[in-house]
Amino acid sequence: MFMPFPEITLPMTPNSPPRPGFRLHLPWLLLTVAGMSVFVALGRWQWQRAAEKRVIEAAFVAAASAPATPLGAGSLGSLPRYSPIEATGQYDAAHSFLLDNVTEGGQAGYQIVTPLELTDGRWILVNRGWVPLVKRARSELPEVQQNLPAGVVTIRGLVDELPVPGLAAGRVPATSGSDWPRVTSFPQTADLGAALGHPVEPRQILLAAAEPGGYLRNWQPASASFPPDRHVAYAVQWWSLACLVVGLYLFMNFRRRKE
Repeated sequence: MFMPFPEITLPMTPNSPPRPGFRLHLPWLLLTVAGMSVFVALGRWQWQRAAEKRVIEAAFVAAASAPATPLGAGSLGSLPRYSPIEATGQYDAAHSFLLDNVTEGGQAGYQIVTPLELTDGRWILVNRGWVPLVKRARSELPEVQQNLPAGVVTIRGLVDELPVPGLAAGRVPATSGSDWPRVTSFPQTADLGAALGHPVEPRQILLAAAEPGGYLRNWQPASASFPPDRHVAYAVQWWSLACLVVGLYLFMNFRRRKE
C-alpha cells in the first residue's frame, strides 16, 4: 500500500526589519544646492550691509567730537563722509531749494538747501535744516530768507551726500520758472547746478546746530532709517532658510526600505 510522504511545513523566515536608507534624487539635489546657495549669498550680503552701516555710524559719532578743518582748495567729493569742515563765503539768499519728502517726528516738511559762494568763486550747497509744511499743505511754500546772515560768513558743518531715494522713480527735478524757492525731491548735484545756472561742488554741508541761519537740525547718520541690527536679523533669516532647505531635502529623501 502506497504511503504518501508526510507534509512538511517549513518555518517562516521573518522579514528583516526595515532600516533607514537614503535615496539620491539628482534633480532635487540640484534644486536644493541652488536654493541653499541663493539663501547663503543673500545672508552674506545682509551681513556685509550691516558692517557698512556700522562704519557709517562710527564715522558720524566720531565727527561730533572732531574739530572742523578749513575746506581750503579741496573738493567736498574728496573728503570722507561726515568730515567736519568750515567754509567761508556768502549765501545766495535769493535762491534756495526745498527738498521734499522729508519727515521729522512723523510730520511732513522740507529740508532747506541754499548755495554758498566761496571766496575762491566755487559754489557749495548748505543744508540749513528742516521746516514743516505751511498749514500742513504744499500749496504755500515756507519763507526761507528772513534769518540768513548777510555778507561773508564762515560756516561749520558735516560733509554728506544728498538724500537718495529707495527707487530712482522717486527723483523729481527742481521746478522751473523764475520763482524761488524751488521744490525738488531727491535731486542730484548736477540737477541743482543746472537750475542755478552754474556748477556746484558735489555733496552738501549739513549746517552745524550752533550756526546761525538754520532751522531744525536733528542730523542722523544715513543708517538711522535702516540700522545695522535689522540687516543682521535679515541675514539670520536667510541663513535659517538655507538650513531649512537642506533639512527638507534630507527628510524627503530618507525612507524605510527592506534589506
